[in-house]
Amino acid sequence: MIKKETFTLPGARGRGMLADLTYDDQNRTAPVVIFAHGFKGFKDWGTHNLLASYFAENGFRFLKFNFSHNGTTPESPVDFVDLIAFGDNTFTTELDDLATVIDFACNGTSMPRANGVYLIGHSMGGGISIIKAAEDVRVKKLITLGSVANFRNLWPRQAEEQWRLQGVMYFYNSRTQQQMPIKSTLLDDLERNPTRLDIIARAATVKCPWLIMHGDADATVNISHAHDLKAAQPNAELVIVPNGDHTFGGTHPYVKDELPLDLAMFAEAGVSFFKEN
Repeated sequence: MIKKETFTLPGARGRGMLADLTYDDQNRTAPVVIFAHGFKGFKDWGTHNLLASYFAENGFRFLKFNFSHNGTTPESPVDFVDLIAFGDNTFTTELDDLATVIDFACNGTSMPRANGVYLIGHSMGGGISIIKAAEDVRVKKLITLGSVANFRNLWPRQAEEQWRLQGVMYFYNSRTQQQMPIKSTLLDDLERNPTRLDIIARAATVKCPWLIMHGDADATVNISHAHDLKAAQPNAELVIVPNGDHTFGGTHPYVKDELPLDLAMFAEAGVSFFKEN
């Protein structure tokens, strides 16, 4: 039987992170897959729960979580009710959060201990996952979906001067019609940590097996990012999804009982990739 357990983990700067573990009750010590969502994302977005169940049905425990400063709260996990936290987010904050989640999976205090983890990162979470895979030997395999290859590609470079002058820039969320603030401390984080936050440089040092998947019709993160990542790490496997969009057919809300075609193809490929010796 597929079950789900929910946890609240200590995130960066004292903010709680809601996480859940989906698993087969007959396989409680299965390998652990950790899923890192992207910018303006959250763990229960659209198709994520169906994806978790698919991996659980195929021999894995699936651990997904809300980054501490993604704008949700443990009490409101699917709504952006904390825009103050969202505005304070940085890439280093998300790396700290992901380290906490890996610690949680590997220390065995609240769930059977994982001997290393498999990591899936989507979009901005892909960039975070690449860096973490490069610096943490507990990451045994990596999959990135529609991943960015450069954090600065998330906004127009010419906007940075005004961003610094005003101290904040707003990112429109077309789904919720919210103007979501990000303070210029995000830029400060990039300036203070240029080596660590250089995704391409970190990609070149990834030693674990890595599957890059990207849709060639991705209007949010251009397919060129996937080619840049592959060029940086030739040992990675690149799969381009014809006519694939940024969410591989997923939407929020998603009311169907089956994964969309492109995401089902990813799930099958992901399970096979993680099971390969």
